[in-house]
Amino acid sequence: MKFNRIHLLLGFFLTIYIAPAFAASKEIIELQTHVGQLQQQMTQMKQSFDERMGVMKNLLEQNTDAANKVTTAINGLQASINKQQQDRAGQVDQISGQIQALNDTMDELKVRLAKLSKQFDDMQAAQQSMAAQQAQTQQQALAIAQAPAPDVLYNNALRDYNGGKNDLAIQEFNDYIKFYPNTDLAGNAYFYLAEIQFKAGDYQKAVTNYDLVLQNFPSGNKAATAQLKKGYALLELGKEDEGTQELKHVIQRYPRTTEATQAKERLRKGAPPPKSR
Repeated sequence: MKFNRIHLLLGFFLTIYIAPAFAASKEIIELQTHVGQLQQQMTQMKQSFDERMGVMKNLLEQNTDAANKVTTAINGLQASINKQQQDRAGQVDQISGQIQALNDTMDELKVRLAKLSKQFDDMQAAQQSMAAQQAQTQQQALAIAQAPAPDVLYNNALRDYNGGKNDLAIQEFNDYIKFYPNTDLAGNAYFYLAEIQFKAGDYQKAVTNYDLVLQNFPSGNKAATAQLKKGYALLELGKEDEGTQELKHVIQRYPRTTEATQAKERLRKGAPPPKSR
């Protein structure tokens, strides 16, 4: 476009100079010479420009190709990086899942180990308890084997009780209860121990042994007397309501006995009961 304008301008100047050319041919020749030179320079300039444009176009195409290649390489590299990141993320997730599974397995093993440890401790405790019970049973069996016969031991204790040998009687009655706790005479042994304690003024211990007679041997031959004497002991301890209640129980449970008569008499008088002799 620029070169077209230059041609038009040259043509305009050429026309101006040609008009008076008929008067001065020398000037026309010189002008033609200048025009020719100018055209030659313009041709050279156009050729140089075209060459430079070709070089620039070539350089632009090369740069464009290089840029495209770089872009392609960058895209490929980015894709590769993204793939590697995805692969690594997948590997990390896989490893995390494996670690979590291992942790779960470890927790389960810990729970099982704790259960096994508790079972072992329980078994060991049970074994120790069984061993202790076995040892105690063996000791009791040995003691029973070495103890006097039940009737001999009871009769000796009762003889010493009636003879006022309370310390010896206490030892013998306790031995009887130790060696023969499930016999009927064991209830009598508890009763006589309570009687000794009642006479000595140890009313609280007497109440305890009277209770053992009533709880363990409710149908024994000392049950009525034990309840009567328990009522007396409670009254001695100042427990009026409890003592009165025990005496009323004697009357209700054993209405036709000497103990019921004594309980009625005690309730009627409202005085402290006499000490046993």
